[in-house]
Amino acid sequence: MIMNLSYCFVGLTMTQQNVVVSDPKSGINLTIPVKVPVSMSVTTATQKPTPGPGSCITVSRKTLLEINGHNSARINSWVESMRASSPTHHKSTPLSDDLNSWMVQHPSALDMFEQIISASKGKQIVMFLDYDGTLSPIVEDPDQAFMSDAMRATVRKLARYFPTAIVSGRCRDKVYSFVRLAELYYAGSHGMDIKGPSKGSKYKKGAQTVLFQAASEFLPMIDEVYKALVDITKSTEGVRVENNKFCASVHFRCVDEKKWGELAQEVRSVLNEYPKLRLTQGRKVLEIRPIIKWDKGKALEFLLESLGYANCTDVFPVYIGDDRTDEDAFKVLSERDQGFGILVSKTPKDTHASYSLQEPSEVMMFLRRLVEWKK
Repeated sequence: MIMNLSYCFVGLTMTQQNVVVSDPKSGINLTIPVKVPVSMSVTTATQKPTPGPGSCITVSRKTLLEINGHNSARINSWVESMRASSPTHHKSTPLSDDLNSWMVQHPSALDMFEQIISASKGKQIVMFLDYDGTLSPIVEDPDQAFMSDAMRATVRKLARYFPTAIVSGRCRDKVYSFVRLAELYYAGSHGMDIKGPSKGSKYKKGAQTVLFQAASEFLPMIDEVYKALVDITKSTEGVRVENNKFCASVHFRCVDEKKWGELAQEVRSVLNEYPKLRLTQGRKVLEIRPIIKWDKGKALEFLLESLGYANCTDVFPVYIGDDRTDEDAFKVLSERDQGFGILVSKTPKDTHASYSLQEPSEVMMFLRRLVEWKK
């Protein structure tokens, strides 16, 4: 069931009303507060007069959608996008024609390893790694997304030979608590909070460790949004709201798909109160971020500049990630015509990445081959 929360009637006096939205198919009724014009006449089948402020009026779902078709379409678009970004496992068939065709365009980085190394000849490889779904498996509880000891040892060895950064939607402190390697660069909150190595990196520039925070003035607002999201979604079974410092994340991996529309509406109702924030999506997560021109692609460019490779032709960035938000970084590499992106996915997806790997275990194999090659 898809409903609406905001209305626009230009030049009319508005009054607050409680609207009971009915859906004939599901039999579900939901009361929501909306603003309607004083002159708007909404009557029931018995033609009762329009109630005053604070009382309830009942309208059909069809009428409500006609009143606010624009927002309905937006919520519907969100739900469809939520489904598109969250493919179910049973749709993935390794021998499917779609997958085979997609693999021709985005071949395995393991199969193409020698060609990749050949392209990097004479250049400095710089590694950028997403965390969830790349270094750790996707799990139902985001607080339990631990990387294996084997993966940690592999990334530690990788950082001995190549400048290495973790670029995640998680807050920087959270992702550091998972990785626990002080010799890496960390870009949390989709690159809005960047910190350099605190020890053990020969690529570290100077004594400064905190490099960049793109949206510090938004911190109080994000805290407000986080609390509002926790409150408004508390009755939705399976939802998890996470404060990632510079963005708020709503995980719906454990939410019944039939409830996604209602959840999207709840998130929308909070977002309506904060015009300086925007909504983005990842793998079964909705994220509210500041409206600023900053993303994982910008973070990649900033880190390259910090390492002294801003306008160099002898650098070869490699970015590995599994999420829609990683596409910003893949696109930057494609436009720069430098290095390449590797998408971690078992299913075909539209992507700017050049190569693919199926899961974190293949990521670890690829990183180990890089280390062995460099040795």
